[in-house]
Amino acid sequence: MFGEKDRALKLVDEEATTVLEKEAEFEGKLTFAGKVQIKGKFRGEVFSDGTLLIGEGGDVSGTIDVDTLIVQGTVLGNIKAKSRIEMHPPAIVKGDITAPSLVITEGVLFEGNCSMNQLQKVQVLEFS
Repeated sequence: MFGEKDRALKLVDEEATTVLEKEAEFEGKLTFAGKVQIKGKFRGEVFSDGTLLIGEGGDVSGTIDVDTLIVQGTVLGNIKAKSRIEMHPPAIVKGDITAPSLVITEGVLFEGNCSMNQLQKVQVLEFS
């Protein structure tokens, strides 16, 4: 139950192959292998078979199509993940999402539609 939040924070802090820091802004198409973390502003499209981490304060607008997405920042746009999407506070996600596995923890703002494919697994975390 509480381990999921700690796990998310640890994943966002793990070393990524590339980091777009808080002061950075980028517009365009991003493709990568491995793990990328966005802490700054990104506008455009993201395509990868890797993991995208959007850290607290990160701001992404556009289309995301990755293997795994972990969000603690803001995403405006449609998201497709081949394996998993995790949203942890203070995440704000506005757009339609498609993924076989979805984790949304308490304190996240999600506005949009969700489509589960393949595994059709939803993990519900309950807090007292």
